Amino acid sequence: MTAASLSVLPRPASRPLNPCFSSGPCAKRPGWNVSALANALVGRSHRSAEGRARLKEVIDRSCAILGVPEGWRVGIVPASDTGAVEMALWSMLGERPVDVLAFESFSALWAQDIVTQLKLENTRVLKAEYGCLPDMAQVDWNHDVVLAWNGTTSGVRIPSADAIPEQHEGLVICDATSAAFAMDLPWDRLDVVTWSWQKALGGEAAHGMIALSPKAVQRLESFQAPRPLPKIFRMTNKGALIEGIFRGDTINTPSMLCVEDALDSLKWAEGAGGLEGLKARSQANLAEVTMWVEKTDWVEFLAQKREERSSTAICLRIVAPWFLALEREDQTKTLKKMLAILAEEGIGFDLASYRDAPAGLRIWGGATVEAADVRALLPWLDWAFAQVVPQ
Repeated sequence: MTAASLSVLPRPASRPLNPCFSSGPCAKRPGWNVSALANALVGRSHRSAEGRARLKEVIDRSCAILGVPEGWRVGIVPASDTGAVEMALWSMLGERPVDVLAFESFSALWAQDIVTQLKLENTRVLKAEYGCLPDMAQVDWNHDVVLAWNGTTSGVRIPSADAIPEQHEGLVICDATSAAFAMDLPWDRLDVVTWSWQKALGGEAAHGMIALSPKAVQRLESFQAPRPLPKIFRMTNKGALIEGIFRGDTINTPSMLCVEDALDSLKWAEGAGGLEGLKARSQANLAEVTMWVEKTDWVEFLAQKREERSSTAICLRIVAPWFLALEREDQTKTLKKMLAILAEEGIGFDLASYRDAPAGLRIWGGATVEAADVRALLPWLDWAFAQVVPQ
């Protein structure tokens, strides 16, 4: 769609039924309403038999949907995916050199924490600009490796398991928060995997999950981290794994409302066809955006390679020449005007690119978003952009 045709665009007739396209917390599952929480175990201890059972049910259903291998430990931890990643970094790193892939804001944050907070001098930060992956051939898999499977703020994902050798000496610590429940994860090539309920499940925030391979458990039990660990990071006691964490005995007090919501999301995911069904729904959302981008000349994918495009965090950059000629501050102001129009119309909320990314759009395409809503949104993006084109 050209700038000239934008100027005469009619107001679209169709509207998304659900205008929530935030990349976290993400859209609730289709049909959700507050009655889904009616049986929440409020006013009861999470350490009661019933409380433990529900926490364990979240763990068991998550493992079944994701295909977590036998022998792995999976637990619910504080502070969303951030807490789960930091728990792994602070508890396990220091025995070997570390390679960390930094290609968007969160993976860059893990790199910063490893270098400036943990002060691990034998660390290599393999960087890439937004829209690209670092050169995976440069990774030393004898080191511990920290990576994000999917860049939530760049829309770039690791395209296949082949990037990681099946045999590797170090641990592979994978932030999978915007990949879990939407993409295949190569469990046989990973050692620590983290995610949260608020991403692809559309759950409530504040709780994360951590999955540990037998190799990761061995590291925890044999390696004494050379630093004080806050209570919420401690997974061992006297050199042995605290098994209760992985049976529903959480380190701190969870919200039983959030637990009930997570169970509701997991049951919906099972009814939607499990992981294969969730992947198909997410891919359908990416397909809608792809068809639109291919016929639209003012926007393009931030991910430079097709095979690396995320189907969840679908990130786009605005490439209209007049827009690119603006200073970054003016680009941001223009984008805010466009998004304010969409919000005022009730068409789409929280569609701005991440603050550190190139100015553009970010559409959450996880399985809780309906492809029909994405399809209805896209003409409105053209229409709203036309409203901010200089006359």
